[in-house]
Amino acid sequence: MKAEPRHMTRSDRIYIGQGEIAVDGGEDVIVYTLLGSCVSACIWDPDRGIGGMNHVLFVDNSANAASAFGHGVNGMELLINGLLRRGGSRDALRAKVFGGARMVDGLSDHGARNGAFVCEYLDREGIPLLGSDLGGVRARRIEFWPANGRAKVKYLKGGVAQDTRPAPQIGTAPELF
Repeated sequence: MKAEPRHMTRSDRIYIGQGEIAVDGGEDVIVYTLLGSCVSACIWDPDRGIGGMNHVLFVDNSANAASAFGHGVNGMELLINGLLRRGGSRDALRAKVFGGARMVDGLSDHGARNGAFVCEYLDREGIPLLGSDLGGVRARRIEFWPANGRAKVKYLKGGVAQDTRPAPQIGTAPELF
């Protein structure tokens, strides 16, 4: 008996807000979020077809800086450990990173520091960064397919998606964002 094609349902889309993570492995699952100066790491294991995304504000220069840094470390650890608990192999993990915009002109660039934090964290953990779309001055909507590591960026202007394009690639990763 031939299986009928599965149609995308609302339950196949997982929205994450600031401080949240999602880990999944379904072929039709899309994890998505909206980012300004925050950064999301999309990490997946291509051999096992599972992946996940976090959404964390990593750096803060205020009196709460130590706490904010802890949230960044916590967000990265929760994502990586969630993948390992689902059967992911640490040696197979790959990453893409998004966000880190400078949302308010004239103020310090928290977005750049957030992006640098997550990229440095991945480097320390030995997780290859295959692509990123960091910086700029516009918010982004990120969609991530955790089963295969594909991601899509939509830039926002005035709260409405204006342009969609593949995110730039770093290195020679064959996948299209």
